[in-house]
Amino acid sequence: MTVQIPEVKKAWTNPINAMTIGAAGEEGGTRTSTITIGGETTIPFYHFEGEMPNSPVVAMEVWDIVPTEWPDPVREPFADVMADPGAWAKRCVDEYGADLICLRLKGCDPNGENKSAEDATAATKRVLESVGVPLIIWGCGNTDKDNEIFPPVAEAASGENCLLGTITEDNYKTLTALGTAYNHKLIAESPVDINMAKQVNILALDVGFPAESILIYPSTGALGYGIEYVYSIMERLRIAGLKGDKVVAMPILCDIGIEVWGVKEAKAPQSEVPEWGDATLRGPLWEAATAYVYLLAGADVLIMRHPEAVRMTKETIGHLMGGGS
Repeated sequence: MTVQIPEVKKAWTNPINAMTIGAAGEEGGTRTSTITIGGETTIPFYHFEGEMPNSPVVAMEVWDIVPTEWPDPVREPFADVMADPGAWAKRCVDEYGADLICLRLKGCDPNGENKSAEDATAATKRVLESVGVPLIIWGCGNTDKDNEIFPPVAEAASGENCLLGTITEDNYKTLTALGTAYNHKLIAESPVDINMAKQVNILALDVGFPAESILIYPSTGALGYGIEYVYSIMERLRIAGLKGDKVVAMPILCDIGIEVWGVKEAKAPQSEVPEWGDATLRGPLWEAATAYVYLLAGADVLIMRHPEAVRMTKETIGHLMGGGS
């Protein structure tokens, strides 16, 4: 006797906002490629149930200073170009297939090198001149300094339709004004809390910034470090958006490299823990495995570091989108 199980499909009422990053010449920018994310009408990779018209994408990280604290396995692929953000970005795109570049203005941190707004602007221009892919511009994390450097940086990238990050309850007014004035989109950051994610978005919406130009960053944890909690928050955000909560019906970003390469499983030298295996393979695998989890939770943009982790992740995305067996 054969028992037939009826096919059950969930009908969602609201699509996730689609968002295009980057602008070509006819749109007022200089990008040779643009990226569109979002637009889903179902949970991740349920192609039988709804539409997932745009593939998740991978951004590779570039700093405005040489990141001396990076472990050797992730420094070595870029060691000869780290002093030049433009050359570094070009390698990420030309050799490693980055869909976007995430320029992190770490050098402007007052607790570090305390670089000036002019330095930040120069680094931004250098990257824009060196590659044609869209750009994510990430501040140093100090609210006062970010409020100082972002106005000239946003102006220097005017019309390029970049992603600026991040807006929080403390600095949303500055960045929403800059996004409006210079045609950029924004990354809304919240500390692994649905209500706070909604609150940051509401603050931006209340000053007139469009929902379609906001991307959610609900914080990120590395594999083994609270990742299941972040996963559950992301999953609930995506389901709420699909059910009709337009305040969170937005694409999601995960900042993976910075988290993964700070944990011992990825960065510990093989000489210290020989039983953990080859460190040159262990770190990229840890980064890629972390990326896989977030893809299944609903990530639309992944910011990554190691070229091999990027390769594995992009290959997995291809399979999940139906491009492989």
